[in-house]
Amino acid sequence: MLAEQRAERILKELAQRRAATVTDLCQVTGASEATIRRDLNALAKQGKLSKVHGGAMLLGGEFHGEELDMETKRGLFTQEKDRAARYAAGLIGDDDVVFLDAGTTVLQMAEHLRASRALFLTNSIECACRLMERNLRTHVLGGVLKAGTMALIGAETLAALRRYNFTKAFLGANGVTIAQGFTTPDPEEAAVKALAAERAQEVYVLADSSKFGQVTAAVIFPIDAACVITDRLPDRRYKDYTDVREV
Repeated sequence: MLAEQRAERILKELAQRRAATVTDLCQVTGASEATIRRDLNALAKQGKLSKVHGGAMLLGGEFHGEELDMETKRGLFTQEKDRAARYAAGLIGDDDVVFLDAGTTVLQMAEHLRASRALFLTNSIECACRLMERNLRTHVLGGVLKAGTMALIGAETLAALRRYNFTKAFLGANGVTIAQGFTTPDPEEAAVKALAAERAQEVYVLADSSKFGQVTAAVIFPIDAACVITDRLPDRRYKDYTDVREV
């Protein structure tokens, strides 16, 4: 496949999916990783895409109605997500009662949690398994299991949440803007995140720099309702509205 053909295929893939990993693009073009990385560098210089760690995304500032699949999200911004997850894990003490949702960066927190007397509650099956592997006290909320994110959602999840108070809640978000606040594509997931935040003394949203300027369908809560933990803040104005920690 010629370079022009690869570029067209890469842009078509991003138009359909919004983001793709280098591995994904190797599969659809048949090219090597080194070739794809060169193609992404060239297309980024032309202003046709945004090159990120592990792959590429459409240029920001758009409304997104659909959610990326978990495998794609896991493959993007891996180093940035790990730094945020490590920092967030360090905020948890022995006396904390902690809510963790099903966000990919929040899931990564489990890799950095030390032995603790803290109590963890989650609506994520995968997160619960990771916590149990570390012998941490773990409660799983009930509800309907959502395909893709493996998050528990729905009326039963909300009813279970209302029985708890948290010292800290750590949440993911798909979009962060000053005007629309924190957003996610699924209204039922947004409802779980919003209620968990309402029940928590301290609320943290883990969002890599690509999430800023993005908007999705369901509002979680306003920009001033949580502290943001991120790798890099693209617009310093966010600090006028909420606590932002760059790690």
